[in-house]
Amino acid sequence: MAKKKGAPPAAQQSAPKRGGRPIVAIVGRPNVGKSALFNRLSRSRLAIVEDIAGVTRDRLYADADAFGTSYVLVDTGGFDPDSDDPMTQGIASQVQIALEEADAVICVLDGTQPPLPADREAVNLLRRAELPIVYVANKIDRPGTGAVAAELYRLGIGELMEVSALHGHGIGDLEERLVQIMPERAHDEAPEEGRPPRIAIIGRPNAGKSSLVNRLLGEQRQLVDDRPGTTVDAVDALYAPEGADPLVLVDTAGIRRKRSVERGLEMLAVMQAINAIERSHCVILMIDATAGASEQDAKIAGLALDRGRALVIGLNKMDALDAEGRAKAFEQARELFLFAPWAPIMRVSVKSGRGVQNLIGKVREVTKNHKKRVTTGELNRFFEEVLEHHPPPTQSGKAVRLYFITQAAFAPPTFVVSANYPDKVHFSYQRYVSNQIRERFGFEGTPLRIHYRPKTKREREDG
Repeated sequence: MAKKKGAPPAAQQSAPKRGGRPIVAIVGRPNVGKSALFNRLSRSRLAIVEDIAGVTRDRLYADADAFGTSYVLVDTGGFDPDSDDPMTQGIASQVQIALEEADAVICVLDGTQPPLPADREAVNLLRRAELPIVYVANKIDRPGTGAVAAELYRLGIGELMEVSALHGHGIGDLEERLVQIMPERAHDEAPEEGRPPRIAIIGRPNAGKSSLVNRLLGEQRQLVDDRPGTTVDAVDALYAPEGADPLVLVDTAGIRRKRSVERGLEMLAVMQAINAIERSHCVILMIDATAGASEQDAKIAGLALDRGRALVIGLNKMDALDAEGRAKAFEQARELFLFAPWAPIMRVSVKSGRGVQNLIGKVREVTKNHKKRVTTGELNRFFEEVLEHHPPPTQSGKAVRLYFITQAAFAPPTFVVSANYPDKVHFSYQRYVSNQIRERFGFEGTPLRIHYRPKTKREREDG
């Protein structure tokens, strides 16, 4: 890849550490190839909040990975502050909002055109943001076109990386640079010793998230209103009742369907809700029982599960229903969350306080399960029983054998199973092993990760 290096710009310093995965925003004027680069870096994965927060793109957020470093990629839309188009003006405000949450920025420029006034405005905005920045000249698809890209140095940037988002040229070098400038983030660690666990409270608008915080704190700490969008910032509050370990409660904005999301502050609210999940150890998903659990709630739960967070579902406003309505609401929720049958569903009425302490008690329990460790000896005694009772089936003429299991990590609990044919372990048997682990050792409320791998050389030598 062709690069021209000058004095390192001040904005290339590392960003400060904070919890959760780094957030990388893609910024640039319209038609420079931001969406193509977004798709290339996210490897065409489905956007995290595809049906939740898209304003000008079908894909606004996506999980991405660069050389083993995972991060959240954000497409901000075309930046053109001089446009008279109200939609474009809204995008300009979105870009500024996105920069408040970003840890690093990719500024995309068109490598086939000289710089335009909108490019200069974007660069000036980024200088004021004081974030680590990678400047990219896109559309460098064939030799010789980079000469035009050199004119972009008139913008006063110190280094320009030439890429083709369409064909993939230079993407590896771009990802390597991102890894260098992104801050280190402890996103899969258990709560630090002596520090209280963080509990993110998420859900659709008006599900009772802020009311739950107020009920627990015994004060009108959070503004409560029937109108959606009352909560914008993700607000931390220390909950330290007498005689119990403290928790940090993180109240977040309601996450609505994509077509319901407004521009500006609500975009920031959704970003902060995602960041709160990244920084949490357990998530409470609040659901309005009078409205019923919906596919939107399932998608919000998916945000937590994708990140390996413990999950408790709070079915709120049960006091507003009769006995038949309460039973129907619970069964509807249980059916919706069949993909996470281990997540407890707690019946609560935040308004009256009924069930709230049971909810928090369950949160404490699943948070402990989230960081639970099982010794290797216990695991393998259990595993011998499992294999004796129900050995893995033969697949494609291969006799599958499982030899050894160990817990490799916690928060979430992660297990590694040694096998002669790891890729031949049928998904139904993998589910059986997971269910057996839960039945023996608990782990209510936390996702489990189980990886199958070949025997190591040392394991083969040991027999």
